Amino acid sequence: MKSLGQFLQSGDWKNEKHVPVIQIPEKVKPNEEFELKISIGKEIKHPNTLEHHISWIKVFYLPEDSKFPIELGNFNFTAHGENDVLNEPTVTTHIKLNKSGTIYALSYCNLHGLWENSTEIKIEE
Repeated sequence: MKSLGQFLQSGDWKNEKHVPVIQIPEKVKPNEEFELKISIGKEIKHPNTLEHHISWIKVFYLPEDSKFPIELGNFNFTAHGENDVLNEPTVTTHIKLNKSGTIYALSYCNLHGLWENSTEIKIEE
C-alpha cells in the first residue's frame, strides 16, 4: 500500500511555483500573537485559472517533542475564473504559540498534485 507521503512534492519556492511559501517572524515570545502568511509561488506566481489553480492550503504546527501536529487552518479556494471571479492562493492568519516547533504547509494544484514546505519557529523570552 502506498503512503500519502509518497505523493508530496517539494522544492525551492524561488524556482518552483507550486511550493507553499511560509512567512513568519524569526522568533516570537511565548503567547505573543504573530502573523502567519502562506502564499503559493512568491517569486514565480502560480497560474490561477479554471484549468490550472490551487484548490486549497492546509497549515499545521508540530511543537518540539510532540508526536502529532496540530492543524492551524484549512483554506479552500473555490473561485477559479467562473464569471471572471478569481481567488488568489494567499492566506494570512494570526496565531499564538508557547513552544518552539515547526510550521508545515500543504497545497494542492489541480494539475500537479500535492506540495509541501516547512519552517521552524522559535519561541523565546
